[in-house]
Amino acid sequence: MKYVGIVLISHSSKLVSGLLEIIRQVIHDVPIEVAGGTDEGEIGTSVEKIVTAIDRANVGNGVLVFYDLGSAMMNAEVALEMIDSNTVKIINAPLVEGAYVAAVESNMGKSLQDVYDAVMKEF
Repeated sequence: MKYVGIVLISHSSKLVSGLLEIIRQVIHDVPIEVAGGTDEGEIGTSVEKIVTAIDRANVGNGVLVFYDLGSAMMNAEVALEMIDSNTVKIINAPLVEGAYVAAVESNMGKSLQDVYDAVMKEF
């Protein structure tokens, strides 16, 4: 089954690693990638990490990108300009709750638009 992939972007690598750990307690097969912190391991975000995470999470059914703060969204937008972004959606939803809902919906084999709509309906 092809799943909608999920990318978790945060200024803190610890934050997205912890969120991934929470989601993996119940969802095992959905591709979820993290892009936390800068390339130097500092607080911040990295366009390169985001591009890599999107590429890894995209297994054929698109990718939803979640972020923690506005500058992470800006870097996600830059990343989308660097790749084939017609199968990637940045979503403005709470990082923790939104990503969890998206993982559950993706695990049911729903389309990118259906997963996106389910998350937006919740928030």
